[in-house]
Amino acid sequence: MKKINYIKLLVLGIVSLSSCKKDYLDTRPTDSVEHSEVFATTKSAKVAVNGLAKMMTQQYLSSQGFNGEGTIKMYYGNYPGNNFFVNLSGWADIINANYNQNLTSIYLYYPWYYYYKLIVNANEIILNIDAAEGPDSEKQFIKAQALTFRAYSFMMLAQIYGNRWSDSNNGQTGGLVLRTDVSTGDMPLSTLGQTYDLIYKDLNEAIGLYEKAGLNRESGKNFQVNKDVAYAVFARAALNKEDYASAEKYAVLARANYKLMTNAEYKSGFYDPNGEWIWSSYGAADETLFFYSFQSYIAYNSSASAARTTPKCISRELFNEIPKTDIRRDLFLDPKSDAYTTATGIAGAAMKARAFQTFPDLQSTAVPYAYMNFKFKAKDLPGVGNLNHFRAAEMYLIEAEAKYFQNKPASEIQSTLNALNATSGRDANYNCTRTGVALLKEIKLYRAIELWGEGFDWFDMKRWGDPIVRNAFANGGNFLTSLAVTINPQDKNKWTWSIPLRESDYNKGLE
Repeated sequence: MKKINYIKLLVLGIVSLSSCKKDYLDTRPTDSVEHSEVFATTKSAKVAVNGLAKMMTQQYLSSQGFNGEGTIKMYYGNYPGNNFFVNLSGWADIINANYNQNLTSIYLYYPWYYYYKLIVNANEIILNIDAAEGPDSEKQFIKAQALTFRAYSFMMLAQIYGNRWSDSNNGQTGGLVLRTDVSTGDMPLSTLGQTYDLIYKDLNEAIGLYEKAGLNRESGKNFQVNKDVAYAVFARAALNKEDYASAEKYAVLARANYKLMTNAEYKSGFYDPNGEWIWSSYGAADETLFFYSFQSYIAYNSSASAARTTPKCISRELFNEIPKTDIRRDLFLDPKSDAYTTATGIAGAAMKARAFQTFPDLQSTAVPYAYMNFKFKAKDLPGVGNLNHFRAAEMYLIEAEAKYFQNKPASEIQSTLNALNATSGRDANYNCTRTGVALLKEIKLYRAIELWGEGFDWFDMKRWGDPIVRNAFANGGNFLTSLAVTINPQDKNKWTWSIPLRESDYNKGLE
């Protein structure tokens, strides 16, 4: 194996089970299917596109913890962030960002391995679909989907291994290896600007092809990508690049066909797509990672020990900022006046009894904690559920932030926040009246509240250049002493993960 990037294409198809009326993703390795067969027709090529979706929910590197996109959300977005607590002192190195310059660490290596796996498989589809037999419209749609996957993967890599835009000298530093074919030759790093140029190019081409094809994903299959997903990727990428006009434009387009979920939907467990979900990964009992899934680490009712004994909690300080009239406050175990062990968060008898009474689907062996989350639920055990990647709420927040940095009238931004928080019913009493710096603080606060646990925390803090400040109980927080640290924007290589040795050892272009 010359490089970690080049992993054979998995052919994964949709198999219909008429008995239970469910679709699930099945797998066949490339060595059992000829390359010419994969791309012989648009019908077979659709299977390869579904393979990209399947790759986002697979176990990797023979490790329980590496489960596709769920790992990125948990280990790289939640754990090292500002507002996510878990009683895991043994994970201090990953939580305190001590691995991002450890060139031999598997944690430094995993995102590079995982996203380049997606990229090289997307490249295969992009390069071969034009020669397939089938309607031009289907070829266009399939290529657009593969381009969307590639753009998403490069965007995620840029957030992890690239500089924050404000540290990149207007895009001149901190790029990636921009492979758009299946070669294994030596190749230098791009700049961050070149990386975003490719992301924009892929998304513009994808959007044009979606429109030309006139097709859409299959009904009920939220794990497939379409033009709305391309818009959403564009909005997030543009926000990262501080291209605020584009971020606003594409956020509005991305959410146009999606309504904010009702309060009942909001409290239903975040495990099934609803009218707000723009894109997600498939998860059901017939296609599960068992104890390796995202929900097995975060779902309050999961039977997995990672969820039962070390439940995932919101930071005490963020919880205290959620208004009492806000339904999102109900998604966490409020200590109220009940006692708990402040050094760890473990609930006392009264709080424990209240937790089991309020949420009777808690496992009998679960260990309740103060501020533990009831946002995420497994729809089947040990941790089955669909995994959201983009939803309309994020697009409202991108729109608000993009408007702020374009110096648009405060009333426009206030209206956007009111639509998300008040008109939606999340907090009927909410009314944004803030202006200036206080308005930006409000945007950041409601990103933290709305998107808690969905993998945004560390990425947002990096993008803003805000320090992570975690406090122990004595200082107003609820973090373990070993995790109660301050990480400044200039620390830890400016939060930029280094290129893994498994790339640089073989790619002489990086010298």
